[in-house]
Amino acid sequence: MPAKQLFLVALAIMVSPALLLGAGTVSGKVTYTGTPAKQKTIDMSKEPSCAKQHPTPITTETVVPGARSSLENVVVYISAGAPDEPNAPAQAVTFTQKGCQYIPHVLAMHTSQELKVVNDDQTSHNIHPLAKINREWNKSQPPGTPPLSAKFDKEELIAVKCNVHPWMHGYFAVLKTTHYAISGDDGGFMLPDLPPGKYTITAWQEDYGTQTQDVTISGNETKTVDFTFKAKPY
Repeated sequence: MPAKQLFLVALAIMVSPALLLGAGTVSGKVTYTGTPAKQKTIDMSKEPSCAKQHPTPITTETVVPGARSSLENVVVYISAGAPDEPNAPAQAVTFTQKGCQYIPHVLAMHTSQELKVVNDDQTSHNIHPLAKINREWNKSQPPGTPPLSAKFDKEELIAVKCNVHPWMHGYFAVLKTTHYAISGDDGGFMLPDLPPGKYTITAWQEDYGTQTQDVTISGNETKTVDFTFKAKPY
């Protein structure tokens, strides 16, 4: 290898040891013990255009259990140890109102990342993020109008509701990191591309609260971190 290329490789390693040691991954599964409270069936009869989109009535999503005691919609993220990420991703995240339901139920984003709110229904919605640290806002969105655009500057877990349809509830997880995931229907999650270091992994569920675990990544490896929440009784 020419001397100039050797110098550039050495410089890159000095600047970022992760190039030499590799990047690791944290993966795991979120589960529960006990019996989750039964979710309530949603009556959309007062909004026929939405009701007809659900031949089988849907239920609330405060707790979404799956097979083998898995738990969906849990936010898992690096809460300590990750380097600062002052610049938000350029790509926007999208929150869709369809069938008088929020899709996804829980949406994660970086601070100052653009949020687009889409109305895909034939009726008006009134989206109302109940922020306490960020600025609270409340905007009407008639059908056929362009997506609403917003940003949140501070880290916060924000409940979202629709002032028109009281059964519509969701959450925004505004984080200072891009190292986050939402557990899937099998409870699984993955946090890739972690440079060597010690990290605190936080898991948050809207009804069951927060858990944390520490993990150390030493190189190109995968560490398993599982979380188990205790279901609240009926």
